[in-house]
Amino acid sequence: MADLQRDPVLMVGEGWDAYRLLDSGHGRKFEAYGDYRFIRPEPQAMWTPRLDSWDAHGEFVPGSDEDGGGRWQFSKPVPDNGWELGWGNEVRFTAQCTPFRHLGFFPDMAPVWSWMGEQLGSRTDAETMNLFGYTGVGTQALSRYGRVTHVDASKKSVAQARENAAIAGLDDRPIRWLVEDAMKYTAREVRRGRRYDGIILDPPKFGRGPDGEVWRLEEGLPGLVSDCRQLLDADSNFLFLTVYAVRMSSLALGGLLEEVFAGLPGIIEHGDLSVQEESGRLLPTAIFARWSNPR
Repeated sequence: MADLQRDPVLMVGEGWDAYRLLDSGHGRKFEAYGDYRFIRPEPQAMWTPRLDSWDAHGEFVPGSDEDGGGRWQFSKPVPDNGWELGWGNEVRFTAQCTPFRHLGFFPDMAPVWSWMGEQLGSRTDAETMNLFGYTGVGTQALSRYGRVTHVDASKKSVAQARENAAIAGLDDRPIRWLVEDAMKYTAREVRRGRRYDGIILDPPKFGRGPDGEVWRLEEGLPGLVSDCRQLLDADSNFLFLTVYAVRMSSLALGGLLEEVFAGLPGIIEHGDLSVQEESGRLLPTAIFARWSNPR
C-alpha cells in the first residue's frame, strides 16, 4: 500500500541561465528570461523587495478581475515573436509575453522535470503522458526516456509545443501530440486497457476543452486522478500533480492520492513548489502531490 508521508516536501527551483528570479515583494516579482527582464503580479510575495529598483523591459499590469485579465506595458524593446531559451542539454523552447501573463513556460517546474528523470533513471523504453501539456517543455524533458503522449485542449498550445520540439531538434522523438480534452482522453485510455510508466498532470483551476467541455478543478480532479491511477500499475514509476491558484492545502492533494493509490506500492508525498531568489529567499508558486515507486 502506498505510504503517505505526512510532513510536507519543499521543491526548490534555483534558476539557471535561461531564468532567474531577481527579486520579489509588494505583490510582484522581478524575473529574467534570458536577456529580458519582466515584472509580473505575485500575490504570495507579501514582503518588501530587497532591491532598490527594478529595471525591467516590461510589466504585466493585471485587470480588475481576480481570475485574469490585464495587459503588458513595455519600456524597452522585446521581440514580438519571442526568443529562444533552454533547459539542460537538450530542451529548447520559445519564450514570449502572452496575454495570460505567462511567458510560454513555467520555470518553477524545473525541479519537477529533474525529479521525473530521477524516477525513470537510465530507461529509454518508458511510456509517459503529459496531461495539460501546454507548450511541451516537460514533454521534451520526458522524451529522452521513451515514448511520450502530450495532451492539451488548446490547439495553439500543442502547435507551439511541436514548434518547440523542432527548435530543440527533437521532432523525430516518439511523441504523440494530441489536441484533446484531458478527462475524455484519459477515460478512453482506461477503456483501451493502456498503461503508463509515468504521468504528469498540471490542471488549470478552470478551463474548456476543444469541444466546449467545462473543467472545474474541485469537481473534476478526483475523477481524473482515479482514471490516471488505472493507467498505472506496480511496475510504473510515478505520478506528479501540480495545482496553482487555489485555496487548498497540499495535504488535501496527498490525501486524495493516498485513497486512490491504496492498491499500489510506493510513496506519496506532498508540499510546495518554490523558486529561489538570487538573495536566497524562497517564493512559493504552487502545491503538489506525487506518487513514486522506488525499486
